[in-house]
Amino acid sequence: MFRAFLKVDAKCSACGEELHHHRADDLPAYLVVAIAGHILLSATLWVEVKYSPAYWVFAVIFLPLTLALIFGLIQPIKGLIVALQWHMGLDGFASARAQRRSA
Repeated sequence: MFRAFLKVDAKCSACGEELHHHRADDLPAYLVVAIAGHILLSATLWVEVKYSPAYWVFAVIFLPLTLALIFGLIQPIKGLIVALQWHMGLDGFASARAQRRSA
């Protein structure tokens, strides 16, 4: 589905479905921030209450964890949003949905 890390390919390599007209916009980034924020905030508060480490320990632990979560979640979530748009027939995917229903 992707030709680069976050660039959606113009067509699906398996079935030829056109994907260039998707409109994922900022929703994937918003969802990643919401998910990663909940996980990281909970973990940070737990570590602070349980161990009360120095601030540099937080930086060493949570900065790499933050980057891993963000970069690990952004592509699958963007793919999910584009797939949901296709499945629901949103934006330019309405003709594909009509074809699927008539078949």
